[in-house]
Amino acid sequence: MSLSDFFAPVDLKQITPRNGFFSSHLGEKIAHFSNSFPDLEQKTDIAIIGVLDDRNAINNQGCALAPDHVREKLYQLFEGPYKTKIADLGNIRQGATISDTYFAVKTVVNELIKKGILPIIIGGGQDITYAQYMAYEDLEQKVDLVIVDPRFDLDDDGEIDSSETTSNSYLNKIFLHEPNYLFNFSNLGYQTYFTGQESLRVMDKLYFDVHRLGEISGQVGAAEPVIRNASMMSIDIGVIRSSDAMGNANATPNGFYGEEACQIARYAGFNDKLSSIGFYEFNPAYDSNGQTATLVAQMIWYFIDGFYNRKKDFPMHPKSQYLVYKTSLKHEDHEVVFVKSKKSDRWWLQVPYPDNGSKNERFHLVPCLYEDYKTAVAGEMPDLWWRTFQKLN
Repeated sequence: MSLSDFFAPVDLKQITPRNGFFSSHLGEKIAHFSNSFPDLEQKTDIAIIGVLDDRNAINNQGCALAPDHVREKLYQLFEGPYKTKIADLGNIRQGATISDTYFAVKTVVNELIKKGILPIIIGGGQDITYAQYMAYEDLEQKVDLVIVDPRFDLDDDGEIDSSETTSNSYLNKIFLHEPNYLFNFSNLGYQTYFTGQESLRVMDKLYFDVHRLGEISGQVGAAEPVIRNASMMSIDIGVIRSSDAMGNANATPNGFYGEEACQIARYAGFNDKLSSIGFYEFNPAYDSNGQTATLVAQMIWYFIDGFYNRKKDFPMHPKSQYLVYKTSLKHEDHEVVFVKSKKSDRWWLQVPYPDNGSKNERFHLVPCLYEDYKTAVAGEMPDLWWRTFQKLN
């Protein structure tokens, strides 16, 4: 079966402005599936995928129409100061059942990652994240998952139940999936009044990283190490405040500002490790004057900009490009080791594997902030070190 069998072509008549595109618009630069399917054997860095399915998007039916509304705005943005190699594969058709749609997304994302092509998914409901995650099942790698969402998409009482996959419960399926290839889960932007205390206890028990909106809003740089650690990422447009993105039936007054959402997307593109990203839950039925569609398009533009500015500096190859800092703790005969890239000034923290851990590596590198280094210099163990060490056991 060819990948093209999963897709319906893009209707260019619906998204092309009356006077056409300028030669420097992305609409002229992206190889799109309108007449013929893009040749992925040619050099392709990024593939855009629309998903026309919102059957399990709770209280947000209509978000299946999002992909073409976003394309209309994205194609009118100018290419940055780099040569893009992007293919728009069109829209994955809604399957006879939701499971058929999941299978199509899983298969397409899996094949693209194997080809070294990064998929940008435009949904559809956020339950599609489960299919995005399933694409990694046979890639023989642990997954670090980052979700940008005002809620934890678990059952309301914090119980993990695998019986249903919806935009409000898809994390249940991910956490319980066997075989388990999820190494870490992080949430950015949750709002406490939308979050049950039992759900918070589940996150703490599993040593997952969750960050309230108030921890990040106004200082988005604090989220960069979390995003830098992601293998895959899923963004619920409902995490943006309704005044900036009203195109979501579940939008609320509080959330990230539009420029903060764009910064998060750029950090994601900048992440050398990230191999897929999804933008979900945008609903054109609730949009005003295309404002949310424009914001999502700009987020994708910033992601692309970050991608083409990647530093390829994941430690430590070659070692000469990194500085190593060792610190001692006050009350323990133990040193904490940090690594800093000379190329980007970014920091990583070394966490040793337990005795029964990796035979090939002695330590695990996790992205961190300079503030974590200062904590260790003051003689205190950074919380990030402890939580990562627990996960390695």
